Amino acid sequence: MSASSERLATALTDVGEGLLLVVTGAGISQASGIPTFRGSEPEAVWKQHDMEKATCRYFLEDPAGQWSWYLERFATLDQARPNPAHLALVELERWQLARGGGFLLVTQNIDTLHEEAGSERLIKVHGTADRLRCSSEGCSLAAPEGSLPREQVDLEPFRQRPAADNLPRCPLCGAYLRAHVLFFDEYYQEHRDYRFEEVLVAAESAALVLFAGTSFSVGVTDLFLRSAAQRAAPCFSVDPQNPSELRHPTLAPIPEAAEELLPAVCRHLGAARQQRTRGTL
Repeated sequence: MSASSERLATALTDVGEGLLLVVTGAGISQASGIPTFRGSEPEAVWKQHDMEKATCRYFLEDPAGQWSWYLERFATLDQARPNPAHLALVELERWQLARGGGFLLVTQNIDTLHEEAGSERLIKVHGTADRLRCSSEGCSLAAPEGSLPREQVDLEPFRQRPAADNLPRCPLCGAYLRAHVLFFDEYYQEHRDYRFEEVLVAAESAALVLFAGTSFSVGVTDLFLRSAAQRAAPCFSVDPQNPSELRHPTLAPIPEAAEELLPAVCRHLGAARQQRTRGTL
């Protein structure tokens, strides 16, 4: 038991019946083989690609180009499996709920690893890779409410010949389909699946915020930090590469890997029973 895991376990215990808010970023999935976005690693996505590719503007200008880029990303995500950090958060959720507390996991990731691990009280604030939606305003499969499972769309013709006439189309109106994700030039409130109103409520009521694997480079993390500072709510950031320039009055950085620290915290809390049974911890 490291000093860091014991310190975090004590803080989590002190939450009691309050809301334990967990916020995850790309770093939590790195141990599953998914590259981070803004990390220092050479394989970080935005070191390899232009951020313009993840904009609505680029989709409108070159939908085939964006689809080619997203299919490359989907292939990486589809091959990944939950790592011990994802599994530990499932047990942490069950532990907190079993003692009458509140729990919410807000992930910035579009992969499906939290769901596959078993997380239930989950908000995917940036969308999800396993669904698509129509790009035509007014269609029932478009924003602000519509989407459809990616598995219902045949993407093989475009994979075989990535051209505009092979782009996946909406089964209702025939318009181009697009990824069901938050582009950089869009807003959190543009689709109800992002559940941003619930995110706002959680930010204002969390007794403790636990960040794992985030670079604090997006608006939602700033929201959580500002709200926590106003209420003097404790925050912890588990990441071996916590930004050195990050300064926050209630944030305690823990420079350790989430896939190692979080299982240790669960063991300390007595919340790792089911993971040990499955042989994952």
